[in-house]
Amino acid sequence: GTHVDRTGDIALFKIVSEGGVAAGVRRIEGLTGEAARRWLVGQAAVARSLSEQFRTPVSEVLARVEALEAQRRKLEKELAEARRQLAMGGGGAAASGPEEVGGVQLLARVMDGVGGKDLRPIAEEFKKQVPDGVIALVGTADGKAAVTVAVTGAAAQKLSAVDLARAAVLALGGQGAGGRPDFAQGGAPDAARAEEGLAAVRALLGG
Repeated sequence: GTHVDRTGDIALFKIVSEGGVAAGVRRIEGLTGEAARRWLVGQAAVARSLSEQFRTPVSEVLARVEALEAQRRKLEKELAEARRQLAMGGGGAAASGPEEVGGVQLLARVMDGVGGKDLRPIAEEFKKQVPDGVIALVGTADGKAAVTVAVTGAAAQKLSAVDLARAAVLALGGQGAGGRPDFAQGGAPDAARAEEGLAAVRALLGG
């Protein structure tokens, strides 16, 4: 029960949270009376602060925040695409073709400023240059390294991307890698050793 003599004793009532605590059981938490009033005053103050910051009426704050979030996602997508294009078309070593190591075509690259989540689409693009061989990429960002290895064509019959990626990650000071025989990824804590990771791949291929 509510443990009050009359509903009027409750006065203002505001539900502040709701969630599951067990299978088929939900928990609702609310405030009443003066506590509810103070909570609502605090929420109004937050709304007014956002209104002043965004220079928009309180009633339009939500729409403004949603528009900013959509813009952020768009900019992040454009930045990821710009990084991918830079990695694919940069000068020097990044623009050279694959090398032959142990009778296998190998395209090995260090991608500065490219995080792990952006390596996969880059590897997919490089498959056009290496339809039968190995693509080994080490991305470096925020002092850490990410490894992506793809094995294409007939090379996939004798080589494991997981083994190659694991060798690179271990050389970088990481713990290992996982994935499929034709595609694997892993992470390591030391971006400064990126070239060591590629050297480990070359060594495993017999170069």
